[in-house]
Amino acid sequence: MELDTKGKKSKRVISTFILVMLNVSIMASLRNLPLVAEYGYSAIFYFLVVGVCFLIPTALVSAELATGWPKSGGIYIWVREAFGDTWGFFAIWMQWVHNVTWYPAILAFVATTLGYVFYPPLATNKYFVLSVVLIGFWGMTILNFLGIKASSLFSTIGVISGTLFPGVMLILMGFAWLLAGYPSNIQFDLAGVTPDLTRFDNIVFLGGLFLAFAGLEVSSGYAGEVKNPQKNYPRAIIFAALITFFLFMLGALAIGIVIPKSEISLVSGLMAALKVFLDRFHVSWILPIMGILLVYGAVAEVNSWIIGPVKALYTTTVHGNLPPIFQVTNEKGVPTNLLIFQGIIVTISSLVFLTMPNLSSSYWILSALSTQIYLVMYIMMFLAAIRLRYSRPNVPRAYRIPHPHKGMWIVASLGVISSFFAIFLVFVPPAQINVGSVVFFESFLIVGLVVMIAIPLIISAFKKPRWDVSSYTEE
Repeated sequence: MELDTKGKKSKRVISTFILVMLNVSIMASLRNLPLVAEYGYSAIFYFLVVGVCFLIPTALVSAELATGWPKSGGIYIWVREAFGDTWGFFAIWMQWVHNVTWYPAILAFVATTLGYVFYPPLATNKYFVLSVVLIGFWGMTILNFLGIKASSLFSTIGVISGTLFPGVMLILMGFAWLLAGYPSNIQFDLAGVTPDLTRFDNIVFLGGLFLAFAGLEVSSGYAGEVKNPQKNYPRAIIFAALITFFLFMLGALAIGIVIPKSEISLVSGLMAALKVFLDRFHVSWILPIMGILLVYGAVAEVNSWIIGPVKALYTTTVHGNLPPIFQVTNEKGVPTNLLIFQGIIVTISSLVFLTMPNLSSSYWILSALSTQIYLVMYIMMFLAAIRLRYSRPNVPRAYRIPHPHKGMWIVASLGVISSFFAIFLVFVPPAQINVGSVVFFESFLIVGLVVMIAIPLIISAFKKPRWDVSSYTEE
């Protein structure tokens, strides 16, 4: 347990409720609803698969690692303790770099939402979307040069007003639609719950759900401050997963009720469904308000992430993992060159909007690459957890997966297997989307993944002693 400034043990002050809300804010993002809506009633099956095979292992493993190694650095420290500094740097690089393909995807959601609010034809204009993505991202990057970050209050309000409120409204309107007897594009019967698993291209979107439920290792940093973590941390994860599950599940079904599967846009499907609902209930004047709230929520989410992962990567300079060009900071302590490098990669990734047949295909290929990169990090995390059970068995952990070794092997192996499965699954072009050239689709994913994996390994291979910026003492 950590000590306070007087040398006393710090109190565990985080309640189960606070941890639940923190995890919901990390996982819940309404932009993922159209992705799930493509599966209709059978989406329930996919949610259960991802929840059991990935979400639960991620939560339990990250809880044990966070309470055993609570020092600042998270995944970098965990993997470094297990496999050495090179692989620790590799893991945190993958955690950071997956965001550079995630940013264009979520900002595309912002662009299409703005289009629906002010001029609907813009919602399908790829040049408008690209402009909003680039202007929005570089604008927030410049703001972060000045040390301006979204406060916790701003982020909390953004999650409540821009995620939970619109999500609940969407679900309530879906129920009202069915109660009023309006026609539904989903048949609610037991046969519809069982998906068609005979073709991989019909289940590709399952890989996207892994990204929707990723990020729990971030909140695990607070596990050491939770009251009675052995009981309350897993309980908080379960509650957060249930809230997110029903928000996603019911929200996705609401979209599927009013929008045929073949017409659901992965980028603008949410606003399209809201428009249908609000027009039918004669309150279409609410649509601009809902759009602004969704934009606010998405922008708050992006702005709160834009500097955090960069600073986490920058902390590895204490071990000389970054060349001098990436160690430059301004008077605010902001790693400006890393931010610029991030912006350049985001800009290059965003050009995919001009090369893919439509916005849905662009959104999916960016989400697919982001998923693959992030899951590589998770594989490292699961393997590190197994390794540390043997190499550092005496390190006290406030939360420990039951059974000395068997429990960890079962949980972590399930996470590794499901992660590998999802990585290979998203290489398959989805049957529901026209991705254009299959050669370009596969090449983009393969080259993107290989390059992002190679860069940290190349940096480590050419690492110089003079890159160290300060001495480091193991605690």
